Amino acid sequence: MSSKEPEEGFDDILAELDREEARIRVRMEMRRFGKPTTVVEGLKMNEKDLQELGTKMKKILATGGTVKDGVIILQGDHRDRVVEILVKQGFSESSIEVI
Repeated sequence: MSSKEPEEGFDDILAELDREEARIRVRMEMRRFGKPTTVVEGLKMNEKDLQELGTKMKKILATGGTVKDGVIILQGDHRDRVVEILVKQGFSESSIEVI
């Protein structure tokens, strides 16, 4: 057993606590040419995990989007479906605010 394993377990516990305490905001913005976009902010994740979550959301929703500065931006109005995806990923529904 290497000395790395206990640290990795501790990091997993911290990540789980962050998911439970996060104040996540899901809102719709009108962008250029009146096109709706869904913005997900307040996720306390490292950049790699955030990219993976953004990619998973784009695949499930069959839409385009990007991850910039800790914010996931998806093309189209997907607020309700994004909440479902976040709950399935282990985030508490009470910590998700839909605007």
